[in-house]
Amino acid sequence: MPERRIVITGLGAICALGRNKDEFWDSLARGVCGIRPLETVDRTQFRVQNGAEVLGYDPAEHFPGKEREQLDRFAQFAVTAGREAVADSGIEWRDEQRERAAIVTGSCVGGQATENEGYENLYVLKNPRVNPLTIPRSMENAGASRLSLEFGITGPVYTVSTACSSSNHAIGQAFWLLRQGVCDMALAGGSEAPFGTGVLKAWEAMRVLAPDTCRPFSKDRRGLVLGEGGAMLVMETLEAARARGARIYAEILGFGMSSDAHHLTQPAAEGAARAMRSALSDGGVDSSQVGYINAHGTGTLANDPTEVAAIRSVFNSHAGDLAVSSTKSMHGHALGAAGAIEAVATILALDRGLLPPTANFTERDPQCDIDVIPNTAREQKVDYALSNSFAFGGLNAVLALGRFRG
Repeated sequence: MPERRIVITGLGAICALGRNKDEFWDSLARGVCGIRPLETVDRTQFRVQNGAEVLGYDPAEHFPGKEREQLDRFAQFAVTAGREAVADSGIEWRDEQRERAAIVTGSCVGGQATENEGYENLYVLKNPRVNPLTIPRSMENAGASRLSLEFGITGPVYTVSTACSSSNHAIGQAFWLLRQGVCDMALAGGSEAPFGTGVLKAWEAMRVLAPDTCRPFSKDRRGLVLGEGGAMLVMETLEAARARGARIYAEILGFGMSSDAHHLTQPAAEGAARAMRSALSDGGVDSSQVGYINAHGTGTLANDPTEVAAIRSVFNSHAGDLAVSSTKSMHGHALGAAGAIEAVATILALDRGLLPPTANFTERDPQCDIDVIPNTAREQKVDYALSNSFAFGGLNAVLALGRFRG
């Protein structure tokens, strides 16, 4: 049986750069930075007061009262992005399609708003009564389960939690389910809404948050900036997409993953390189064919030079010809949703022939001596791209994507 080709036919996104994929892409193309003073929490209680929030988001516009009560903010982002992706794909569901469809999502911290509210009521306000919806609202699979109910999808539905690689792992596993013939269609991605007192205090304690903004690969970078949001992809076999005349954005070619087995928080170039090589090998792509990498690019002192070293290890002399950017400089680090948001950015870059920039770049770092597309998007058509996600715990996930050419 010939290997099945898997294509992307629908996209949805919501993050600090926009509340749908078109707003998101417009901001990326213009190099807009969505990092600003926090508004959804009392920022005066934190040393670091900036973040990449979804501004102007009104849950009532998307969910009636009862639904709204059942879904934490992070799950609402998953459902909102999933609805957009499905509508964008033009799918008209049939019963047999629903049985052969999957949903795989990624989330790192789940329903933090719900947990924060519950702990505050219990421990601060001394209210012994706990909201009976606390568990279903806070569970990481809440978004996936809600999407399954909404679209009647009865195939495999589950959630992956591998810190900042969660949604890349989710997309990659959905891709393998499709390629192996387990399913014919999948909705995959991730969501996150980490802006609560507990999570922000915990991140502050790690001393990796930038006090101002995120400057990946820049010599004066000072750390990462947290973000929130969600993104979802509709993926299906090329045969199914063609049969219904679907618009195809790009092709997913390969997926690679690895573990550093090195340190809980310090990255290792060897592990990242192993995941990139695995993705290329899985997709049958030669390293010399890759034109763009959407980097993990967190803006921390440790991550950026380690990732550059990994890229040089994989691509050797071709590394100098690669265009590499970190869109976290604009939408922040959305933890478990980061890979999905960045996958949408990479797919649209392939489709539209425009490579998003690394924003906020000021000064070249000799340890990060690659082309980082500083500050301004670049018109450039590439045929193959990687989207990197490297997580705390040393867990790496890389997607190999290609411009669709029939």
